Amino acid sequence: MAAFDLVVRGGTIIDGSGGEPREGDVALRGGAIAQVGRILGAGAEEIDAKGMIVTPGFVDIHTHYDGQITWDERLQPSSLHGVTTVVMGNCGVGFAPCRPDQHDLLIRVMEGVEDIPGIVMAEGIPWSWESFPQYLDAIERRRADVDFAAQVPHAPVRVFTMGQRGADREPALADDIARMAAIVAEGVAAGALGFSTSRSILHRLKDGRLAPTITVNEDELRGIALGLKALGRGVLQFIDDFNDAMAEGSASLAMWRRLCEISGRPVSFNLAQNPFWEAGMWRHILEFVKAANRAGLTMKAQVCNRPIGANFGLECSTHAFAFSPSFRAMAGLSTAAKVAAMRSPELRARLLAETPDDPNPRLIAMARDFDRMYRLGDPPDYSPKPGDSIGAAARRRGIPALEHAYDVLLEGDGTRLLYYPLANFQHGNFDEIHDMITHPCTVQGIADGGAHLGMICDASAPTHLLVHWTRDRRDGVRLPLPWAVRELTRATAAVVGLNDRGLVAPGYKGDLNVIDYDHLRLHPPHVQSDLPAGGRRLMQKADGYAATVVSGVVTYRHGEPSGALPGRLIRGTRAAPPSASA
Repeated sequence: MAAFDLVVRGGTIIDGSGGEPREGDVALRGGAIAQVGRILGAGAEEIDAKGMIVTPGFVDIHTHYDGQITWDERLQPSSLHGVTTVVMGNCGVGFAPCRPDQHDLLIRVMEGVEDIPGIVMAEGIPWSWESFPQYLDAIERRRADVDFAAQVPHAPVRVFTMGQRGADREPALADDIARMAAIVAEGVAAGALGFSTSRSILHRLKDGRLAPTITVNEDELRGIALGLKALGRGVLQFIDDFNDAMAEGSASLAMWRRLCEISGRPVSFNLAQNPFWEAGMWRHILEFVKAANRAGLTMKAQVCNRPIGANFGLECSTHAFAFSPSFRAMAGLSTAAKVAAMRSPELRARLLAETPDDPNPRLIAMARDFDRMYRLGDPPDYSPKPGDSIGAAARRRGIPALEHAYDVLLEGDGTRLLYYPLANFQHGNFDEIHDMITHPCTVQGIADGGAHLGMICDASAPTHLLVHWTRDRRDGVRLPLPWAVRELTRATAAVVGLNDRGLVAPGYKGDLNVIDYDHLRLHPPHVQSDLPAGGRRLMQKADGYAATVVSGVVTYRHGEPSGALPGRLIRGTRAAPPSASA
């Protein structure tokens, strides 16, 4: 009888601690790491990792798989990029708690905020719950290719408590706040990792209305935070526009610090280089956070290691002609049929002349901002230069940028993707991203797996961190591979209290990646129609993941699913194993 369930032999172990790599074997038994070093006993299954690196499974703390987990067993794209644990329920949006007459509203909120087609959610979500504990019970019965944990999202709590008043963003009364605090505490007591909210005006329904949480006052958030303090557990996650961050005594920054102080709970929030912000604002925010941590608080900014960018194309949610009446008239046609129609001179002239219309004019402006739009390419180039833009190419051709964009969108029989960096972008200069991701008060996040299905595909960010920052970067200093692995594993796990994973050491959870590092490569995103009701989503694959292991079971081999689904719901935080020495 084999001594171990699985032995990974002869790899270069990068253990997640940030320490130096070392050659050795890793043995797993009963879902955990049993031994690390020279393993004499045999495994029921063995993997030859010679010439490859062996890392802990990656922990992604910012996803939106709240709906997908109810209909899908594979939480892709994340699980295609070495991720073995995901945390969902971010940005204050989700599907519980929810009364039967509120299903449509929560679908419309998620459709607008996270770009998940309403028909997909209406068809796919079973709605077999009302309370948040019942939602956890429902997803606990699910099996997946990764472990998954949830947070209690503010928007459903507000609507569940206040009904239409909550949806209309009316101020909460004292009784409303007390009920919301009790609901959040109930969810965390049942196993949610914490509470999330949003105060970003970018978060809107499809009709342009603000999401239910955007204008809530501090009293409401304070009441919920005090509920977590009384419970003695739970993290706080938020997104904010920080419009007054540069002002002395910034109200928004001061509020989040007060909430961290009065609750005693860890806080994390989304942070990126916003093109509409004053120069240096993100640095100012991080200095504020650094001061808060020096004062004994626990605050982290979740950041992305590449530009946060939209993909525009005829198969995507958005492109330069998506808001034109003549294009909308083709809704329901296949991509091939749309391309055939668009090749006619008559339709071309009409589309080029029409005025686009949408409740969100900013979306139209982005879809036609051709000097910040690029062919994505293969392999995908996330750091394009100004001369590569659609606008620059049009000027070289001597034609209007809109005409050039029309031609490009028809390339590849309508499958061409155009890349529009929304944030973290300075025309190919990644120096500020370098400073952001290496700051002591930041952590890898905002990959948004499970969301923005027709526009954004940043769930591949873990692979980008390894490929661009530790191996291929030519325009600046490369980062150490052990640092990058730690940032994807132990560092992210610690932010949400999952201290039983993220380290290759005896007693830790048996989640691993075996990576052919020299041949690690990102493929460009592509559109596939495999969601409920035939819905489409962007998918992105990678070469180089020789094996991914969850709870000691191989889930992927060379990017292909093994068929095993060892992933389970995580209820509550996890302590480090008693045998942990690191």
